Amino acid sequence: MTGFKKGLLRSGVMMVSILASVAGLQAAEKATLTTAPNVPPAIGRTAPATVVVNFEAKEYVGELADGVKYKFWSYNGTVPGPMVRVRQGDTVEFHLANAKDSQFPHNIDIHAVNGPGGGGAVNLAGPGEERVFRFKVLNPGLYIYHCASPVPNIPAHIANGMYGLLLVEPEKGLPKVDREFYVMESEFFTQPSKEKGVWELSMDKGLAEHPDHVLFNGREGAMMGDDALKAKAGEKVRIYFGNIGPNGTSSFHVIGEIFDTVYMEGALSGAENHNVQTTLVPSAGATIVDFKIDVPGAYIMVDHSIFRVAKGAIGIIAAEGKENPAIFESVK
Repeated sequence: MTGFKKGLLRSGVMMVSILASVAGLQAAEKATLTTAPNVPPAIGRTAPATVVVNFEAKEYVGELADGVKYKFWSYNGTVPGPMVRVRQGDTVEFHLANAKDSQFPHNIDIHAVNGPGGGGAVNLAGPGEERVFRFKVLNPGLYIYHCASPVPNIPAHIANGMYGLLLVEPEKGLPKVDREFYVMESEFFTQPSKEKGVWELSMDKGLAEHPDHVLFNGREGAMMGDDALKAKAGEKVRIYFGNIGPNGTSSFHVIGEIFDTVYMEGALSGAENHNVQTTLVPSAGATIVDFKIDVPGAYIMVDHSIFRVAKGAIGIIAAEGKENPAIFESVK
């Protein structure tokens, strides 16, 4: 290649770079979505990107508790919905489809959105339809998303399972930990449906604020037994915890642990607290807690509004490893 042609090539590459910068173009990538208690991997890049997120509203019958089948409404067929992880400065291109066999229209209100209805004002999708909208992620933090369709009413969509968490990492990322988990608390208000053996939402119980079930991750025992969260002594654990309510405030506590750091109300802009025993999480709010597991054993997660444990608000972190009698031991 002649020097003249090389010069033209360099000039062309430079011009494309300048035009891209001027136009604010970003690299595009598909979001990694995970189901609770799993968390998407940390963002490795150092520049903003356009992140494509694909959700589908699905109505289905699933297990709520032992012997209890329930008419769930969901995103992507899970309750809670998928966890999404993006970076401050990203542009999110959000695709919301509604399954053809849905009975109701659905949308999504994302608390990380700066715009009408958290996006819900422009993405209401009827059965078989799809809506797409874009928003720039301006504020780091852990945010709730939920359905806000007015048909039949907003509380019904939330109470039936249409919610989840979206994490916006700060530009410089989060401190590294060994394990991350996604935990969501929610209330269910039930009554028998016309289908034998299947339960559905009781609006009367919801209005009276008397839930039959208060659950972690949408199902009784979702993090118990073989499904307990796994960790090792000496590891630093981070829990992304959301509380959708739809009515109650959660008193999140891990029995036998102290939260080394609490990012209060999910804020990632210096609003940290330290050495916290129990943290309050309002309805439609979230928090992030970090703690080191010093010795092996079973660590019980609860809503310390303690009668809710009897309604299902309980899970276990099963930690293996070497005993450390300098910190904890049975003497007699």
